[in-house]
Amino acid sequence: MKHGKKYVDSAKLIDRAKLYDTAEALELSVKTSTAKFDETVEVHVKLGVDGRHADQQVRGAIVLPNGTGKNVRILAICKGDNVKAAEAAGAEYVGAEEYIQKIQGEGWVDFDVLITTPDMMGLVGRLGKILGPRGLMPNPKAGTVAPDIARAISEAKAGKIEYRLDKTNIIHCPIGKVSFGAEKLGENFDALLGAINKAKPAAAKGQYIKSCVVASTMGPGVRINPSKVM
Repeated sequence: MKHGKKYVDSAKLIDRAKLYDTAEALELSVKTSTAKFDETVEVHVKLGVDGRHADQQVRGAIVLPNGTGKNVRILAICKGDNVKAAEAAGAEYVGAEEYIQKIQGEGWVDFDVLITTPDMMGLVGRLGKILGPRGLMPNPKAGTVAPDIARAISEAKAGKIEYRLDKTNIIHCPIGKVSFGAEKLGENFDALLGAINKAKPAAAKGQYIKSCVVASTMGPGVRINPSKVM
């Protein structure tokens, strides 16, 4: 892959053979961000588990202490008293059948998170083929199927993120914006890695965290010493 001059210049600041401490890695991620927009900093963690087995799945959600820096657009599927509660909590879109039909009929997915209540999952379940591939299907483990919909919406607005294994047993998560600076990014990083460590399956054998890399949206990856984040 051919990279631009800014990327190449940034990559020269990083020793590809070195495993950095977390603070230094995040400082480099901020320093090597050269885009004109406020880049997102992401963490990529490869785990020593086999996600094909149900007893080795790693999935959960956590509210980052400093948020994500992103304005999250929320669709709340609910009825009754929950409608007013969802609106008061700040959901951009609130309704039931009308939004189910809009998604099914028009393929509408102009939102970042779908939050619903357990009693509505019979309706929402019909959207699995559309929402599942986009990572938008609500799930109790992610806190997006919740009886207290106002609290779930408030947490999502405050910077709640979901972490889960992909098919290659890697977790990809945003931990904030470059403008946060290394200190706040570090606080978010520690919260995320703490949650991932706590979620270690009992069936996992050997080294749990195989590798950990941080990178800004357009910047090069910086490798973190996995033994320092376990």
